[in-house]
Amino acid sequence: MNQPATIDKSLIQGYLDNLGGTVVAQMLALYQKQSGVYIGEIEAAINEQSQSNWQERCHKMKGAAASVGLLSVHQFLVAIEKSTETWPQKSEHLARLKIDNTAAIADFKQWLESL
Repeated sequence: MNQPATIDKSLIQGYLDNLGGTVVAQMLALYQKQSGVYIGEIEAAINEQSQSNWQERCHKMKGAAASVGLLSVHQFLVAIEKSTETWPQKSEHLARLKIDNTAAIADFKQWLESL
């Protein structure tokens, strides 16, 4: 069975064609830094048990993930953004988000380096 795509290669290829590899690598580096901030904010929403902050912060990261072509991260955030599950369940979602985000960034870097 095929693994679902973690990155949107056609979107990233379009960026490469129009902006060049240096800009695309900088874009990924910026996302990597910013996603750490987003994850911290999502974690704070869990600690505060704030549903509105949970949704707002998941929404922000969802948009950022989509803009750099991290399909799996974007799709997972779509699935959990409006979740009204318990806070322990949301903590589990956050743990998975961290793993998925790290893996998608690694896939992006590996794909970029293979070109």
